[in-house]
Amino acid sequence: MSNSFSISSPKLVLSTGHTAVQEAGATGTQKKRTVKAEISASLFQKMMAELVGTYILIFIGCGAALVNNIQSLTIVGIALAWGLAFTATAYAVGHVSGAHFNPAVTIALAAGRRFPCKHVPLYIMSQLSGATLASLTLRLLFNDQNNIQATVTQFSYSTTYIQALTWEFISTFILMFTICGVATDDRASKNISGIAIGAAVVFTVMVAGPITGASMNPARSFGPATVTGIYKNIWVYTAGPILGAMAAAMVYGVLRVPTPVESDDGVLWAPTS
Repeated sequence: MSNSFSISSPKLVLSTGHTAVQEAGATGTQKKRTVKAEISASLFQKMMAELVGTYILIFIGCGAALVNNIQSLTIVGIALAWGLAFTATAYAVGHVSGAHFNPAVTIALAAGRRFPCKHVPLYIMSQLSGATLASLTLRLLFNDQNNIQATVTQFSYSTTYIQALTWEFISTFILMFTICGVATDDRASKNISGIAIGAAVVFTVMVAGPITGASMNPARSFGPATVTGIYKNIWVYTAGPILGAMAAAMVYGVLRVPTPVESDDGVLWAPTS
C-alpha cells in the first residue's frame, strides 16, 4: 500500500501544459484565469471522488442489509461489508479527496481547522448525492423488497430518543477518534490508515447496528430516507454523528504535538494553542 491516503484531502494541482515562455508572455488577467481553472478542476476531482466513494460505500453497506433478507449474513457479515467497502474506497480515492464520505467527518475536520471551510458545502453535496444515487440503484435492483425499507436507519420502540442519540454520538466519536489518530496525525503510519478506520467501522456496526442501525453518517441515513420518503427520526441520525465527530476531533486535539515554528532569530518554539 502506498502512504498517500489522507482524510484531510491534499490539494491537487493540474498542469495546464503552458511553457515558461508562454507564461512569461501572458497578461495578468490570463494568469488569473489559468490559476482559477486549475483550482476549479482540482475541486471538481475531489467532489467526484467523494460522490463515487460515497456511492460505493452506501451501495455495498445498504446492499448487504437487503441481501440479508434473501440470504442471512448476520450482523457480522453486514458489519464486514461496511468496513471492507470503506477500506477499499479509502485506498481508491483517499489521495484525491481525503476519503471523507461522511458530512459529519467533513464538518468536524473543518471545525478543527484541518479542512477548508469553503469546501464543506460542496463536499456535503457530493456525499448526499452519492448516497441518494446508491439508494436509487438499490431500489431498482431490489424492487421486490418493500421499497428498500430495510436500509432506512431506525431504532426500536424500546429505545428512547436520548439513548439513540447517545448511541450515534458514541459510535461516531469512536470512528472519528480513529480517523484523527491514524489519518490526520503526522506521527501515525499512513500505510494502514484505511484498514484501521475500516476496522473501527466493523466493530461499531457490530455493537450499535442492532440498536440504531449504526449510521454514524448523515449521508448514509439521508440517501435511503430520500428514496423511501421515510424521514422519521432523521434528526437523530444527523445531530448524533455531527456532535460525536466534533467531540472526537476536539478531544484528539489535546493529544496532538504542537507544530514547531521558527522565529525571526532562527529559534524553534511550539505554540501553546
